[in-house]
Amino acid sequence: MRKGPLCLMLVTLSIVAPAHGEESATPLSLSAGSQITELQQRLKVSEQQREELSKQLQNADAERESVQLSRLRQENQRLKLQLKEAQASSPLPRFLTDQQQWFVIGAGVALLALLCGIFASGASRKRRQWLN
Repeated sequence: MRKGPLCLMLVTLSIVAPAHGEESATPLSLSAGSQITELQQRLKVSEQQREELSKQLQNADAERESVQLSRLRQENQRLKLQLKEAQASSPLPRFLTDQQQWFVIGAGVALLALLCGIFASGASRKRRQWLN
């Protein structure tokens, strides 16, 4: 390979590239300035639209929440009335469930057996004391 044409090409590119960039820099800066002002104006318009839309959204949310809140209050009142009617029509609730009732009966039997045992053994102790 020859190094001559490669060096010549690099030198030519290094000279042509900055010259080409300088020629297009002036019109580019003018068009960029106009684009910047146009974009700034569009940004202001977009921000105004965003604020208006956010206000509309807040109003819509508030209306929707108020409608939903009133509907929930009505449903709550209806359920309270249904609960009162159900409590009024049903007999008094049982004090103990079946399982609790059997437990109380078993405890009563055990207490009765304990008392019978105490009274029965108390008399025999007295007899033993007399025998000694």
